[in-house]
Amino acid sequence: MHIESFREYCLSFPGSDESLPFDENTLCFKVNGKIFAICDIMDFESINLKCNPEKAIQLREEFEGVVPGYHMNKKHWNTVMMDHSIPDNLVRDWIRESYELVVKGLPKKVREELKSN
Repeated sequence: MHIESFREYCLSFPGSDESLPFDENTLCFKVNGKIFAICDIMDFESINLKCNPEKAIQLREEFEGVVPGYHMNKKHWNTVMMDHSIPDNLVRDWIRESYELVVKGLPKKVREELKSN
């Protein structure tokens, strides 16, 4: 997956937007102000995705290209290497799951608004 398709996919989710809140290289994708994906736009060597804690451990054990989240809560975030060692369809699944985890934590009214979009 290349950064363009990663960006397009992240922005395809209802209510998602992008910003550079930390510096000019760190691109964040958010829903209702909550981050669900992060990448470095200059290198695009890895992405950070939110993950269910049990599944996070499982993915780290199963895939060499998945490690605890860099600069993130290691219990809830994974860093996924974008070296093409992991199939794009799996990366897309994990991005969607990250988005859904964040949405699940939003107030019910916001979740309902996102569903109607």
